[in-house]
Amino acid sequence: MIHLKTKEELELMYLSAQLVSKTLGMVASEIKPGVSTIKIDKMAHDFIKDHGGEPAFLGYGGFPNSLCMSPNEQVVHGIPNEEPLKDGDIISVDCGVLMNGFVGDHAYTFEVGEVSAEVKELLKITKESLYIGIAQMLPGNRVGDIGHAIQTYCESHGYGVVKELVGHGLGREMHEDPQVPNYGRRGTGKVLKEGIALAIEPMINLGTDKVRFHNDGWTVTTRDKQPSAHFEHDAAIIDGKPRLLSTYRYVYEALGIQSDEEEPFLYKK
Repeated sequence: MIHLKTKEELELMYLSAQLVSKTLGMVASEIKPGVSTIKIDKMAHDFIKDHGGEPAFLGYGGFPNSLCMSPNEQVVHGIPNEEPLKDGDIISVDCGVLMNGFVGDHAYTFEVGEVSAEVKELLKITKESLYIGIAQMLPGNRVGDIGHAIQTYCESHGYGVVKELVGHGLGREMHEDPQVPNYGRRGTGKVLKEGIALAIEPMINLGTDKVRFHNDGWTVTTRDKQPSAHFEHDAAIIDGKPRLLSTYRYVYEALGIQSDEEEPFLYKK
């Protein structure tokens, strides 16, 4: 069942999502060659707690950490460890916060040092596809319209669109109805209505779309061991339009990036 949110509930979700966004902004300054993912995980855990939230991933289904940190060929759900990041790596950082009874869930794939032009392009196209998908969040459209838009854009650039992992509804629970695949046919799936809140998260591979699930119960990698990119926003239909509850503004401030990509979807001016 899809739980449509009131404006008061969406305001609380906005606060949760914004704390995730601020956590990713803090993390952005720490991601560099030689730093371990477990160190960054600990910093994120403390940051979330210090700002009045609880790490939503910690203990969820038995997950042992506060961040999912997935380098290079890892698609999602990577477990932080002592291994240092290396120049030329990329790493998806997925963060969840529970605050005021609502979950925020938001991800960004970072460059570590200098990455190849080929990988830069993968990150660029994957992030662009996220906003292309969000633009389909209009009353009367369907979930399949989101997936179709993402899939068409990414496959037109020759990338593999992961099928086994999907976005999802979001609210008082981390994963609510509906599931939101990054592929699909126009005009299919659940109807989108005012108050729906979704975590839209393209997971796009440089090579094959096929993935491998590891025995630790969490880690997912590409079958051909080529890099994978992952970007995620929390968005809702508010007053008939798609609006972002999360933001990359804090990441961009930390990295010195100028961008107006979120402008059409801003919830708070």
